[in-house]
Amino acid sequence: PAWLRRLCGQLLSERLLRPHGVHAVVRGIMEGTGGGSGAEAAAVDWRKCDVVAKILAACPQQCLSVEDYYKLVCPQILDLLHIQDKLTARQFQRVATTTLLTMAKGHPQLAEKYLLQPMLAPLLRCSDA
Repeated sequence: PAWLRRLCGQLLSERLLRPHGVHAVVRGIMEGTGGGSGAEAAAVDWRKCDVVAKILAACPQQCLSVEDYYKLVCPQILDLLHIQDKLTARQFQRVATTTLLTMAKGHPQLAEKYLLQPMLAPLLRCSDA
């Protein structure tokens, strides 16, 4: 029903905007993925990663602006690239890179400001020296 979809969307959005919310949402959705083997399990894993990336890239209605959303969520997305557990890291990195691409297509200036510049800052510092 529509009311349930709205309520779930609202709860998901509220969780994403909290500290470590992106990590919690990704972990919750990806739970149980990656345990299988073969081409079918890999395809399911990729599809799940794409769906999670689309969720993360979409600015919720509760946010005042897309920039406010990116300001809160993008640092958390970059944190997904630093997960230590190998199996979890692979999935989280897939989600992070797909989210980055989706955000860059939708809002290139904001993605550059909140994702690409922070990610490339160490390289730029080295090249300036």
